Amino acid sequence: MKQTFKLILLTILVIAWAVAANAQQTNPTRPPDPAAQPQQAAPGFKPPDNIEFRTAKIISEGVRIHAEMYSLKSLTGKPLPTVIQAHGWGGTAANLRWDSLALANAGYLVIAFDYRGWGQSDGRIVLAAPPEKKDGRRFTAQVEELREYVDPMEQLTDWFTVINWAMGEPAVDKQRIGIRGSSYSGGHVLFVAAREPRVKALVSQVGAFDSRWVMADEENRKLTYDEATKRARGEIGYPEPRAKAVGNLIGAPIRDKLIHYLPSDEAAKVKDCAALFIVAEKEELFDNKDHAKLAYDRMPGTKKYVSIPNITHYGIYRESRNEAIKLAIEWFDQHLKK
Repeated sequence: MKQTFKLILLTILVIAWAVAANAQQTNPTRPPDPAAQPQQAAPGFKPPDNIEFRTAKIISEGVRIHAEMYSLKSLTGKPLPTVIQAHGWGGTAANLRWDSLALANAGYLVIAFDYRGWGQSDGRIVLAAPPEKKDGRRFTAQVEELREYVDPMEQLTDWFTVINWAMGEPAVDKQRIGIRGSSYSGGHVLFVAAREPRVKALVSQVGAFDSRWVMADEENRKLTYDEATKRARGEIGYPEPRAKAVGNLIGAPIRDKLIHYLPSDEAAKVKDCAALFIVAEKEELFDNKDHAKLAYDRMPGTKKYVSIPNITHYGIYRESRNEAIKLAIEWFDQHLKK
């Protein structure tokens, strides 16, 4: 009886090992969904031995922005084509480490950054009470740090600032700058490219290009304007950090700022930048035809539109993440490595 039991147990273990080995062989590098993973702070992050990794502090409207930089050690000392990237609503630079490593291994200097108030960036500081002592521009006061809310206009300013900062880096080839955004940042990169002639290529994946849903009906309009009026009059402050006010998304929006966020209207201004739009065929958060497809149709110049079949929005970070980064690398290779 004991021998039979051992044989059955051994058989089960062998089958389990075979299944696991086959799954690993089928897709050995598929990363997990970054939104579901706790991310390690930069000081504790250990990149592969072939990767040069460092951090930087960038000043955006007086706020220190955290950036992470990746490149191949074998290319140290050479100016490199550079890809700047940021995550979407509620994400951080750490969520993009897998992507950053893939781009670095393809020969790029990669700069991934946290928006102000997110990840390891500082938040904007505001007075919580009138100053107690004042000596010219210096004073003592109680202050509050604003963190983990969503203001697309502030985030766009951070994008422009990071590009300006990159122009002072010796390792950056100033003539070969690319930008990459995912989800909410997928719209940001088009807006930035429309106003920043130094950007030569962009990749927007599962991008949102219109935030006017905050005015979609009478209920939303009332809520948006009421919040704006009360905040302007000091009757309410900024949302609590990481508040969930839009579905399950982390970070409440500053609704009156979203009224003015419509990157698809900027598409016609993107003329000297090659743009790749990657969408999920089964996108469930918005209609692609009103977002990436509309922006693509309005944009002149060099462009490409790719719909990845059979995935929803978050599939771009899970089952199709390998395909998405491959498409991005191929696009940047074509337009930044000529």
